[in-house]
Order: sequence, then C-alpha cells, then structure tokens
Amino acid sequence: MHSRSTPVLTRKGAALKAAVAAVVVLVLWLLTSYALFYNPPLSELQRADAVVVLGGASTERYPVGRGLVEDGWAPVLVLSHTDTPGNVDMDRVCNSRKSERIICFRPEPLTTRGEARAVARLADEHRWDTVLVVTSRYHMLRSYQHIGQCSEARLIMAASDPELGLFGWLPRFVEEVAGLAGGALRPVCANQI
Repeated sequence: MHSRSTPVLTRKGAALKAAVAAVVVLVLWLLTSYALFYNPPLSELQRADAVVVLGGASTERYPVGRGLVEDGWAPVLVLSHTDTPGNVDMDRVCNSRKSERIICFRPEPLTTRGEARAVARLADEHRWDTVLVVTSRYHMLRSYQHIGQCSEARLIMAASDPELGLFGWLPRFVEEVAGLAGGALRPVCANQI
C-alpha cells in the first residue's frame, strides 16, 4: 500500500517544485525588468552636437527634446519622421519645418533598428561627436544598444516619462527584453534587415 501512494506524492511534489521555480523566475524577471526599463540608470546631461528624439510616443518625447534644445544643451533638434499614429506631434513639426535648427529623418525600416542606422548616418554626415538621445524611459537601454552598435558618436540618453499603468508596463518589459536579445544576437549594423 505504501508503494502505491509514493508515485502520487512524487508527482505532486514535482508539480509544486515546478510551480515554485516558475514563480521565482517570474519574480526575478520582474525585478530585473524594473531595474532596466522602469528605473534605468540615467546619464548626467552634457552639451551635445544634436538632440535626437526617437519616434513614437511623440506627445511624451518631443517636449523633452525641444526643451533640451531651448535650454541650450545642443544647437540642433533631430526628429524621427514616421507618419505613424504615435508620432503625430513630431510629424507635424517635420511637415511644417520652419527652422534650420530642425532636421527630420525617415528611418528605414520604421523600427529602432532603422532609427539607429539613420542616427549613425546623420552623426557621420554632420560630424557630430556627441548626441543626446531622447526616448521613453523603458526604451533607453535598447536604443543605446542599437545606436551604439551603429555609431561611434558618444551617446547621452535622456528619458521621457510615459504614463503607463501596471498593465502598460508589462508588455513594454517583454518587448524591450526581446529587442535587447535581438540586438545582442544580431547586431543592428552588422547587416541590413
């Protein structure tokens, strides 16, 4: 009788161990994601040759970039021009550009990888040594990785703060982890996509 109950207890014990292991992995992932994407280390602002504002979330990112130029951190404002719903504010500025201090570029493809390549080309063309890059807080690490793989310019990252609830942050954590892994496994400027 004792030998018949042992396999059931062993299966229950194995299931419990697997559940505990899954919870531990999930908690570690959440803590790491929090540190990397919600509360990333921020660079101290320094003067730069240009402020580059990456596309998407333009109502959040564009005011930060514009403010940095207005405050004298760089003489030129560079905007990603994508004609996508999340980029309306910057697209409007690019479509009605009235200042020589604004440069707009179209990334190809319309991804962080495309933006990294475009920023590297612009930095090379204009001989920018230092670029101040504005993007959402959760997107800073991947943007730094991607642009750094394409450009020798010194990068200073500046965060804009998205208004995301808990269920807005979780998908960002997943997307950013996948993007970082992609950049590590297949460097952005190693080959064209």
